Amino acid sequence: MHRRALLAAPAALALPCPVRAQAPWPERPVRILVPFAPGGNTDGLARLSAELLQEALPGASFVVENRTGAGGLLAADALVRSPPDGHVLMMVAVAVLAVAPVAMAQPPRFDPVTDVTPIVNLGTNPFVLMSHRSVEATDLASMIAWMRARSGRFAYASGGVGSFQHLSMELLLQRIGVQAEHVPYRGGAPALADVIAGNAPLMFANLSEAVPHAQSAAVRLHGVSSLEASAQLPGVPPIASLVPGYETITWNGLMGPKGMPPALAARIHGIIAGALQRPAVQERMQRIGADPLGEGPEAFAARLRADVARWNEVVRVAGIRLQ
Repeated sequence: MHRRALLAAPAALALPCPVRAQAPWPERPVRILVPFAPGGNTDGLARLSAELLQEALPGASFVVENRTGAGGLLAADALVRSPPDGHVLMMVAVAVLAVAPVAMAQPPRFDPVTDVTPIVNLGTNPFVLMSHRSVEATDLASMIAWMRARSGRFAYASGGVGSFQHLSMELLLQRIGVQAEHVPYRGGAPALADVIAGNAPLMFANLSEAVPHAQSAAVRLHGVSSLEASAQLPGVPPIASLVPGYETITWNGLMGPKGMPPALAARIHGIIAGALQRPAVQERMQRIGADPLGEGPEAFAARLRADVARWNEVVRVAGIRLQ
């Protein structure tokens, strides 16, 4: 038998064997779980993702389902117990996997790193250190000096225990060696309202909340929690300029359960990341309060591992506990 015939023989023998085609996706409506109530950044990005996927896959159905409770762990538990076929996804905020699992009195029944499949990180946003005008500090350096001079004798507001507003302040306090009283509110909006009114001296506000008050006579914006200045607040320096390495940013991204096929995760990432390049989508992201990112599965997984390790330590040192 000629060599060419020998090489062809195995292929010929394999032809009769049935080849299983990859299942189409989606075969039925896809549920995108949201761990918080409607109206916030996470919910807005989930609905944007559903629209972008629907646009790319005409005839398919993508349904946003808000499932609140336990700091987002109820939704996360539902995700990790779903089949890894891409028909149940979740718009995850960093605090759900990096804070709630270690802060809750009852730990979750899953691993926040190994039991999920990161798909695409849509966007990030920093926070802004803000104070009422009654605080005798006009810039970042004097704000830090004010906090150090009053260690243990001032309070700060946040959107709630375990919120990233809370964690951003706790990390700063740990870094500069200061103690303060935490006053949690039921969300960032009422906390911000009290700082503007002078009922609370300072807080970390979401970037989207702080930008409208950049020229306000009631408050001052001292620093952003990203490593670089924000284009939306060009005159506000990064806190890292005086506290080296200080950074707190929140992110929101689509995840699936453990074991999701890499090809499917890559397909979803490609659809979303491609759409994020469009100016109209970028403008909508800005209105939601997030900077477009489009990070893929491997980089997203690495970010998740790093953030879980970092925020677990902050939570433990601060003694943060969620009900």
